[in-house]
Amino acid sequence: MKILIAEDEKEMSRAVCAILNHQGIETDVAADGLEALNLAQSGSYDCMVFDIMMPKMDGLEALKRIRSWGDMTPVIMLTAKTQVDDRVEGLDAGADDYLTKPFAMKELLARIKSLTRRNTSYNPSRLSLGEVSLDTDIQELSAGNSIRLAKKETALMEMFMLNPGKNLSTAEIFARVWKDEADEEVQGEEVVWIYVSYLRQKLKAIKADLVIKGDKGGSFILVLNQ
Repeated sequence: MKILIAEDEKEMSRAVCAILNHQGIETDVAADGLEALNLAQSGSYDCMVFDIMMPKMDGLEALKRIRSWGDMTPVIMLTAKTQVDDRVEGLDAGADDYLTKPFAMKELLARIKSLTRRNTSYNPSRLSLGEVSLDTDIQELSAGNSIRLAKKETALMEMFMLNPGKNLSTAEIFARVWKDEADEEVQGEEVVWIYVSYLRQKLKAIKADLVIKGDKGGSFILVLNQ
């Protein structure tokens, strides 16, 4: 699991990261809202934790921009404020949960685990980007026409469509899509490249307006084919 922490209070940030890292959770840290926005745009996360009051750009504005891209990664907002209006504003901006400072680290961890479980269980079965639709229930990719996908093709295409415009590394793709089957005999770089190649062929076959860019062993990105 990978979490983005956006918090300008260094001691708080270090404490949160230490707890999460101890639980085996990888963390990226942003010290202001603009840095958080850039990290969210370039990386893929299971959950994001944003303080509302941050320099350069506040957490609410950063969240609004992230949601405008179609990024539905679960977000927990942190604030020292207690007014109901502030909580409502955060939820209206697209936050999934809210914690008021000071909070217990165990509570933050519990909420992260709850949101990531919920996100895994309730991802929409039909995703759309450009003229392309993916139905994960029947494993079908559609645009000008339709084509059926294998199980891992569906999981990989879902990851791309949930993270449009983001550079996803080969290692990150392998860890998420093949997380339940990975073993020492499997060559992650090779299997990811093979399945990316499969998807490229099928996107062409349905006359999709999407393309997967990237080279073997590097990062891949799903973008509109303009």
